[in-house]
Amino acid sequence: MTRIAFIGAGSTIFMKNIIGDCLHFPALDGVTFALMDIDAHRLEESALVARKLIAASGRSAHVETTLDRREALDGADFVVTAFQIGGYEPSTVIDFDIPKRYGLRQTIADTLGVGGIMRGLRTVPHLWAVAADMAELCPGALLLQYVNPMAINTWALAERFPNLKQVGLCHSVQNTVEELAHDLDLPKDEIRYRVAGVNHVAFFLELTHGGESLYPRLGEGYRAGRLPKPPLLMPRCPNKVRYEVMEHLGYFCTESSEHLAEYVPWFIKSGREDLIETFQIPLDEYPKRCVEQMADWSAQAASYRDAGEISFEKSHEFAAEIINAVVTDAPFPIYGNLPNRGQAPQLPMGAAVEVPCMVDANGVQPTVVDDIPPQLVALMRSQINVQELVVRALSEENAEHIYHAAMLDPHTAAELDLRQIRALVSDLLAAHGDMLPAFARMPKAA
Repeated sequence: MTRIAFIGAGSTIFMKNIIGDCLHFPALDGVTFALMDIDAHRLEESALVARKLIAASGRSAHVETTLDRREALDGADFVVTAFQIGGYEPSTVIDFDIPKRYGLRQTIADTLGVGGIMRGLRTVPHLWAVAADMAELCPGALLLQYVNPMAINTWALAERFPNLKQVGLCHSVQNTVEELAHDLDLPKDEIRYRVAGVNHVAFFLELTHGGESLYPRLGEGYRAGRLPKPPLLMPRCPNKVRYEVMEHLGYFCTESSEHLAEYVPWFIKSGREDLIETFQIPLDEYPKRCVEQMADWSAQAASYRDAGEISFEKSHEFAAEIINAVVTDAPFPIYGNLPNRGQAPQLPMGAAVEVPCMVDANGVQPTVVDDIPPQLVALMRSQINVQELVVRALSEENAEHIYHAAMLDPHTAAELDLRQIRALVSDLLAAHGDMLPAFARMPKAA
């Protein structure tokens, strides 16, 4: 029977979505969910949720729990990773508070910028450890990788473990389609689209309804002030940045405005509070979400413990669809992040790129997209520059490339000079200490 190892199963809500999705597929009847986390309390809460989901589904499925990663991976057919090294405290707090001392403000700090760089340094060694265990214990398994920074992680995994079967997964494409359907009062299932780029900075190259492009409607609505509407998915994060970028570059980005604002040099600028106000950029958004999610989880955990069973609906995550497609050999289309082996010929080879993929018993197979407009290619390269330098730092154990990555980051470079960037990165490395690989560690700041 199919065995799915979930590394980071203490991410209970995410785990609930993936397990609930799997339970919708008859072909996965009898599946074993091997749940692993380093937090025994959160792991048991997740196991309770998983067992109640199974009971409500009527399916035959089994739940195992362990604090030992190797035990969970042994014999797995699929491996799902969903963890955050360093957590909200201390790491997220460090990634926001220290840059603010230098006047560098962020919104999410998990993908690019100094926050994304630090998260990559903390995260990749743990993904490498998972991949090394997989090579020994489940060499044929497919890694479904949900950890940020997605592009850095995917690239680094391929660099160290070229034979690893992996795909980086994100829900930004699905979320954006939902938001656009909301803005245009259209059924989301009727919108047709084609997307390509790098994770969080991919663009809708085609976006149609009934055979007609939706771009004229989006542009006219934005210029008239009708769009964007109040957001559907994140109420305090208006979507104005993406519309403004579309107005100037011609295409709509897949990741939210609060994310995109810190990937580019145009919106978060010292002395330009008018930009923050005009585009309603939610500075320090991710720490707020962390605090809220921790509070929400306490209430949810109590309700789950008391509930006789837990009802669930299918989510729009790709993981269960991929597993079912591989098991049944029934093709299913997804958007996946894979190392560039020619599927995005306008972007550097080896970089992690996000393109349409088909999944069946042969695994995840990317399609070729070779018509990305040059202005978008240029923007994507600005992201890839940073990602590559982080991967080089990790692969070569060269700490200087950490500094180079920050120096080439579009937002950081727009705000700080070279000496400020060097000092900032040194402070971040010292503060994160033992959470970083040995080559990147520095003495603790005074």
